[in-house]
Amino acid sequence: MTTDTATDVFEQHRPLLLGVAYRMLGRVADAEDVVQDTWLRWAGADRGAVRETRAYLVRVTTRLAIDRLRQIKARGETYVGPWLPEPYVTAYEDTVPDAAERAVLADSVSLAVLVVLESLSPLERAVFVLREAFGYPYADIAALLDRGEPAVRQMAARARKHVDERRPRYDVDPAQRRDLTERFLTAAAEGDLSGLLTLLAPDVRLVGDSGGKSRAPLRVIESADKVGRFLIGAAQQGGPVSFRLTEINGGPAVVVLDGDRIDSVLQLDVLDGHVQSVYIIRNPDKLRSLAAGD
Repeated sequence: MTTDTATDVFEQHRPLLLGVAYRMLGRVADAEDVVQDTWLRWAGADRGAVRETRAYLVRVTTRLAIDRLRQIKARGETYVGPWLPEPYVTAYEDTVPDAAERAVLADSVSLAVLVVLESLSPLERAVFVLREAFGYPYADIAALLDRGEPAVRQMAARARKHVDERRPRYDVDPAQRRDLTERFLTAAAEGDLSGLLTLLAPDVRLVGDSGGKSRAPLRVIESADKVGRFLIGAAQQGGPVSFRLTEINGGPAVVVLDGDRIDSVLQLDVLDGHVQSVYIIRNPDKLRSLAAGD
């Protein structure tokens, strides 16, 4: 019989486990399923034989996430248009007082990094997440994955090199990103193309994720002029909407509301005071977890 103590202990670790699973999968529903499966393992375990609860729970979560990721890749499903991770509500500004730790967590869960992580093998992704996001020593990662430490070090080096070569550069200062996001919204809503262009980097990219289930560009749009004109046109064609600024994937983001319905999520990558990337998530399947949290 499961005791209240077992439940309390697990709930203390739930945020960590969900953080590991989401970074592994980039999908909130799958991450929650993995954490639920971890709970079932914990509830049925001989907890008296568990020497270190955190290590046990992270080990189970990581292995289940690796299995789930392998299943996803094996299905080989074709996605319509660009793919972005499912938006994940974070609150690092409020809950993580250390600025350096906050920056590491925000970077490890950013949309840009999670897109790059999709191209890693499941084992490489697990090593990268545990090492880069949570600071696990190589020896501990080796024990969690039942791999030799030299092999884990090699996987970590390969994964880090791969990510560093492919991830866009951006500033993680939330205050600067929030200020630019607000100015960006004002210019787009007012149809101020010239004002919008002053905020966009010349080689800015707009990535829209609809999964073919709502209106969004089916290809990445590049250049300030094309991105600016698309945004102004989209703002003029749409009906009246409202906006809510919140923290998603470690940085400020805009939840666009059509009445009470979440229409989309918009987030900007910023570098040197200019917008480098615009991410727009409109796939309704990916917005359900946000609606459920309202």
